[in-house]
Amino acid sequence: MSGIGHINDPQQVRALLDARGSRWAVVGLSSNAARTAYGIAAYLQNTLGMEIVPVHPRADTVHGATGYPRLSAIEGKIDVVDIFVNSNLAGAVVDEAIAIGAKAVWLQLGVVDESAAQRAQEAGLVVVMDTCPAIEGAR
Repeated sequence: MSGIGHINDPQQVRALLDARGSRWAVVGLSSNAARTAYGIAAYLQNTLGMEIVPVHPRADTVHGATGYPRLSAIEGKIDVVDIFVNSNLAGAVVDEAIAIGAKAVWLQLGVVDESAAQRAQEAGLVVVMDTCPAIEGAR
């Protein structure tokens, strides 16, 4: 990795967004409609055709999808772990994403953890950081 930090690969971003039916674990997603994660999860589900899996300590059911308290509690495979937590908490989520065998991690706009991104890349995951599917999907 160069000194400028992680750079999102536009082809990888597009491939993730074009993979209709992919299963996205949305970490930080609760039933609070005022939170950004709530709207982005609806976008993933309704506009992009993804299956969403809410991940939040309260394990809320959101947009009709059963919630889980942590990634490791989810049954079945996860394609993308979409991370809506503070940057200082993102590394632990990325490590859990690696442990469950996710194919990609997407750190939302404003969520930056260069060392976690590097660990994920070294583990073979696609990494998208500091952007949002709704922003990228509109391009």
